[in-house]
Amino acid sequence: MQGSRVVVVADAHLGQVPPATAAAFHAFLDAVPTLGDALLINGDLFDFWFEYKRVIPRKHFATVAKLRTLRERMPIAFMGGNHDRWGGAFLRDDLGIEYWSSSTELQVAGRRALLHHGDGLTEQHWSGALTHAVLRNPITITVFGMLHPTVGFWIADKLSGALADNTKDARVLDRAAISQRVWATDLLQHRTELELVILAHTHRPALEQLPGNRAYVNPGAFLDGGRYAIVTRDAVELRTFTP
Repeated sequence: MQGSRVVVVADAHLGQVPPATAAAFHAFLDAVPTLGDALLINGDLFDFWFEYKRVIPRKHFATVAKLRTLRERMPIAFMGGNHDRWGGAFLRDDLGIEYWSSSTELQVAGRRALLHHGDGLTEQHWSGALTHAVLRNPITITVFGMLHPTVGFWIADKLSGALADNTKDARVLDRAAISQRVWATDLLQHRTELELVILAHTHRPALEQLPGNRAYVNPGAFLDGGRYAIVTRDAVELRTFTP
């Protein structure tokens, strides 16, 4: 990924957050060129995204337009999360965004990095493990693509709310964040060629510095007060955006 100062953001969950949070994220996109020279989105930008062949979600139009405008100024990469893993040609071809639906390795600000949204790694609740398994199943994707978009998004809204209710216990997310930190630091210790591990999903910001200018970072959730991170060749910073 091109860029010497990469802005990393995750877990905005647009479509299920209050209008003020969505407005703050749009202001954040407007401000990104003053914060860095590339944008990396690590999943769950949208609370639900499914790429039908001829339809895009109306409620995400404003965000899509903002991303297209920003892409004209800088590179944007997007790792699909458990809520927006079903992306594809629209994001890549129409918006010009580099998109992945599963973990990948790439250069981030000149560092060899492993990028993973984080779902399926350290789940502490049955709903997380179930969601991870269902969303990756090819049968699920095929069947969902056959539904009328109005029906599909109605189902997604109902399921999203139900699953969110099962993970509102802060202790569940705290345990997941601890396990995630252990997973990431163990990976860095065993794979010495990696310089950076970037995760999200737990909604818990984290920064673990290891010797040799190597690090694990989770930017936290943007929906929790505008959290994001900045990655350069020599530093990683956790930040909070204020519109």
